[in-house]
Amino acid sequence: MNLILVGRKKRVLCIFSFLLSIISCKHHQFLEREKKIKDDKPNVIIILTDDQGYEDLGCYGSPNIETPHLDKMAKNGIRLTDYYTAQPICSASRAALLTGCYPNRVGVHGAYPPNSKIGLSLSEITIAEMLKAAGYHTGIFGKWHLGDHSMFMPNNQGFDEYFGIPYSNDMWPFHPDQGAGSNYGPLPLYDNNTIIDTLTNQSLLTTQITERSIDFIKKNKKDPFFLYIAHPQPHVPLYVSDKFKGKSKRGLYGDVIMEIDWSVGQILKTLKENNLEENTIVIFTSDNGPWLSYGDHAGSAYPFREGKGTSLEGGHREPCIIYYPKKIKLGRTINIPIMNIDILPTIAEITKSSLPKSIIDGKSVWNIWTGESTVSPQEAYYFYYHTNELHGVRYKNWKMYFPHRYRTLNSRLGGENGYPVNYEYKIMDDIELYNLSIDISETTNVAVENPEVVEVIKSLADDMRIKLGDALTNVKGKENRPIGKI
Repeated sequence: MNLILVGRKKRVLCIFSFLLSIISCKHHQFLEREKKIKDDKPNVIIILTDDQGYEDLGCYGSPNIETPHLDKMAKNGIRLTDYYTAQPICSASRAALLTGCYPNRVGVHGAYPPNSKIGLSLSEITIAEMLKAAGYHTGIFGKWHLGDHSMFMPNNQGFDEYFGIPYSNDMWPFHPDQGAGSNYGPLPLYDNNTIIDTLTNQSLLTTQITERSIDFIKKNKKDPFFLYIAHPQPHVPLYVSDKFKGKSKRGLYGDVIMEIDWSVGQILKTLKENNLEENTIVIFTSDNGPWLSYGDHAGSAYPFREGKGTSLEGGHREPCIIYYPKKIKLGRTINIPIMNIDILPTIAEITKSSLPKSIIDGKSVWNIWTGESTVSPQEAYYFYYHTNELHGVRYKNWKMYFPHRYRTLNSRLGGENGYPVNYEYKIMDDIELYNLSIDISETTNVAVENPEVVEVIKSLADDMRIKLGDALTNVKGKENRPIGKI
């Protein structure tokens, strides 16, 4: 009898062990599938500064600003030398980045003031909405500036979480130039849809944005996430926390950049501590060039001509560093033209997300980032500004400008201590052509010597005018979409 019981127990144990092995195998397979799903959906972080100059980082040649974290990020990732923002001004630039469209295609021009009656149309698909549909958690911490009416705010544009300010940090009553600030009300600080403070001092804002971003990463570390860190700095007025005040050889402006570099370091450190570093794409860039009229409170666009608010190289060409250890070989410099409209489709390819159904202008440059290609997918890039004026075209190594009016300091120094000087305005009264491969400072107009290049670019421009119009030649585009209105 005892032998029978022993035999039964053995059979039960064998069956139990067999079932456990099946469960263990299934669990292992489940974990492998989960890991594969996670690996197929890398986290995405875009860090965007405001009005930062091309030369304001050590790895881009700054002689007096230390940026060890960004320099290390470039050393272990890729550094783009010919990266452009689509327009040299706040709202339009951000619309291009988030939608993959030339801003005039989606009806966005300039920089929206407080209480604006317009904003990015809810029918446009942002990177956040694209990734949210693919199962991502999404957050924005910092400056929005695509419409401050509740209808157009981040929580209605694909973002699960929002902390920051709705427009530029100088749109408040405490502007150093009292005339500029006299028409503005209090600067609100939002937590999602709720105003939690009105700012009278911005010294802690970079730190607060960093801390909220770190919390977001930790909270969402088990699932794919998209984090958009849009620093209001170094747009004037400049503010820095005590931990970086007086630390830079470049004065207050350098202190601000050093704190932004610290912030990037904190983000990268958090990724590493949470085993997210390998499978996270981190992109660092700026919305447009420096606001040169502010002098010692502005960045440097060297070696490029002019700055923010112009379609010349200093207004559009920005630093851009990309870090993705799992898929991008370290320590490379890429000099192939790329624009911020290309970010959305590139992220779509990497994350296997569905592109918007509406026409977009960007093209994936993933094979350029990985080094598999050295050919841009774009035949040319178009530099629209003001109210849909086509100012210039980048074609291969050529940059050509059509006659237009632009602002300049005309070799004068900018202002001091947060006060600007007035711009002068010049008329470019004929076509100008520059060979950027040998003349990145755009000093020598070679249009007369290269008539065949001029004709090619003219033809490309005519084709684009049919699509997106051109106020300078009174052409109405066939593909422009309306801006959102309340």
